[in-house]
Amino acid sequence: MAGLKSLAKDTAIYGMSSIIGRFLNYLLVPLYTAVLPAASGGYGVVSNVYAYTALILVFLTFGMETGFFRFANKAGDDPKKVYANVLMFVGGLSLAFVALCLTFLHPIASFLEYPDHADYVAMMILVVALDSFQCIPFAYLRYQKRPIKFAGIKLFNIVGNILLNLFFLLLCPWLYKVQPGLIDWFYDPDYLVGYIFVANLIMSAVQMLFFIPELRGFSYRIDRKLLKEMIAYSFPILIFGLVGILNQTVDKMIYPFLFEDRQEGLVQLGIYSATSKVALVMAMFTQAFRYAYEPFVFGKNREGDNRDMYAKAMKYFFIFSLLAFLVVMGYMDILRYMVARDYWEGLSVVAIVMLAEIFKGIYFNLSFWYKLTDETQWGAYFSLIGCVVILALNVWLVPTYGYVASAWASVAGYGVITLLSYFIGQKKYPVDYPLKDMAVYLLLAGVLYALSVWIPVHNTVLHLLLNTVLILVFIGYILKKDLPLKSIPILNRLVR
Repeated sequence: MAGLKSLAKDTAIYGMSSIIGRFLNYLLVPLYTAVLPAASGGYGVVSNVYAYTALILVFLTFGMETGFFRFANKAGDDPKKVYANVLMFVGGLSLAFVALCLTFLHPIASFLEYPDHADYVAMMILVVALDSFQCIPFAYLRYQKRPIKFAGIKLFNIVGNILLNLFFLLLCPWLYKVQPGLIDWFYDPDYLVGYIFVANLIMSAVQMLFFIPELRGFSYRIDRKLLKEMIAYSFPILIFGLVGILNQTVDKMIYPFLFEDRQEGLVQLGIYSATSKVALVMAMFTQAFRYAYEPFVFGKNREGDNRDMYAKAMKYFFIFSLLAFLVVMGYMDILRYMVARDYWEGLSVVAIVMLAEIFKGIYFNLSFWYKLTDETQWGAYFSLIGCVVILALNVWLVPTYGYVASAWASVAGYGVITLLSYFIGQKKYPVDYPLKDMAVYLLLAGVLYALSVWIPVHNTVLHLLLNTVLILVFIGYILKKDLPLKSIPILNRLVR
């Protein structure tokens, strides 16, 4: 139980930074949808470019985050030597990437169908190179169990990015109208999408300053034998990482190519991406859990077999994922105001996207069997299968059914690889997951969600009250069934 308390504490800290950070980033969604109307396709451009950068980020980190945790926790390996080798490898790869891409910038921009905006591509090349290198110091902070600094840097970056977006997208247009002489030397009112990338580049560069202490205090020497072992371990992780991120972004990359009219594809993509942001509460929880869980699992594995603890962690993750689903769907009458009204037609995908995120989180929990047994090739197989399913369904169904088909394709892809990972994992590294308890929670959440949808309440306030009661029923069941309330006397008395 002490181990779970430690995991819960770190998850809470990472989670607060993730939740607060994502919430602050959510503030950009109404801003973007207000200044970039759905019909313009501007938000579709942003989503399309960031989809490519997400894929490149995975390539440049090369699976070395997980490789670092694995080798830093292995007996006989010096964690600082492991860290130094990872830093030099990822840093060198990132520099080579920047040099190559900037050399062939215009052909790359033309291939991506942004021939008139090679500047967008150039900025995001620099951003993704900086971010990939910074992933390693962030991993080092997690290894050192320093979630406060980790969270502080993340939040600083997010707040700074928001302020720069507000400056470029709100303040500058206002100043350009009332006092153009102050800013016309650097501001172009037609460059709105570009300023989103400018803000990101500025903050990625500034963030490097915070890692100066993490870049000193050890020897920068390549250990060929160690690095070769780490590359061999991390390469399969890179492959399934690339395919895994394709699972999340391939629809956003191919959308403009699935429609005869590229502009229509960007419009559809903008609506889909904006409304999907409402579902990212689930992604926040999964990410926070991952930040704490990865070093936790590898550290516990060094101490011995802890399969019972892994099973409990899965159960609690699943329970709170369902709670997050009920909260988001229960308060959709409020959350829909995160996006401008001309994007509301896409809100039908939120529940579907959240279901995909639940599968993704379960799959992440299951994935540790092949990481702990050093059979990481299985992750590559699963990710490839999931990618094929998602890509095929998108190409087949999106031209007919639009973005709703993309959402269901994600559910299908993650659902398939979750089942594959579970059944194969039970043969390779059996863990006694509490499936019956989890099934009861799933059934309860399903019934409560159905009641929320089917009970005819047309008044918004009354509907919100009904959903609040339903959510409290679910929370009450958690408190009664699974939370260790004996250590919290006040709550313990309340549920008696």
